[in-house]
Amino acid sequence: MLRRKPTRLELKLDDIEEFESVRKELESRRKQRDEAEVAAGGEEAAAIGALGTEHKSREQLINDRIGYKPQPKAGGRSAHFGTFEF
Repeated sequence: MLRRKPTRLELKLDDIEEFESVRKELESRRKQRDEAEVAAGGEEAAAIGALGTEHKSREQLINDRIGYKPQPKAGGRSAHFGTFEF
């Protein structure tokens, strides 16, 4: 394998200006999207409240989203030591 000298990257004023303009554009888009979500979220909350559905905890919402259905743990000694029979 051939070795070569490290490449030197120089940051120019044009690059910095381009980065700043792209960053500002992305921030404005994100802000508009967040405002739209807040407005839509308020409408959804009113609709959900009108339906009278039960409120779920954060953990339940996450479990529903990822498809995890926790099984209750069995109590007693057999749960700790298996099903050994003497």
